[in-house]
Parts: sequence; structure tokens; C-alpha cells
Amino acid sequence: MSNDQDGNIMSAMLWMFIVSLLLFWLPFIGPLIAGIVGGTKAGGVGSALLAVFLPGLLFGIGLFFLASFVSGLPVIGVVAAAGGVTFALANVGPLLLGAIIGAVIA
Repeated sequence: MSNDQDGNIMSAMLWMFIVSLLLFWLPFIGPLIAGIVGGTKAGGVGSALLAVFLPGLLFGIGLFFLASFVSGLPVIGVVAAAGGVTFALANVGPLLLGAIIGAVIA
């Protein structure tokens, strides 16, 4: 797959998201497979890394603002967001490893 195609990072993020949702019940293997699939769609290691970290960053920011808005108290929002970010970070390790593997074999 060549790096000059439009939407490589977006398609990689979408594939990682869909496969992660489908394989959520596999604790380590599910994100690893999702990362491999997304890494091959990204085409390169740099694009694969961006495809892994950009959704995680956006998810953490969105979760913070949503939790603050729903609770009405920023301190409660921070605590709720920290719990969600912890779950997201547990998923990023295998997803990152899989993305690097997928980008290298693509």
C-alpha cells in the first residue's frame, strides 16, 4: 500500500475502532489484532502511530468535558474522566504494538 493515498490515517483509525469494538472481549489479543489491521491500512509507521494516539487523545479530552458537563462539577468530571482514560490507556499498549507490526509488514 502506498503512502500517497488520501485518508490513510482516517481509514486506519476507523478500522482500529471497528475491530476493537468487535474484539473487545479478548483482553490483549483484540487490540493487538485491531492494531495490526489499522497499521496495514495506515501504510507507514508514522501514520500508524498517529492513528493510534489521535483517537485516544480526542477520547480523553471529550470524556473530560462530557463528564464535567453532565456532573456540573469540574472535580467530579476529572475523577470520572480519569477512570475512562485509565481504561483507554489499557487498550493503547497492545493497539500500539499491533499498529507498529502492521505498518512494518505492510
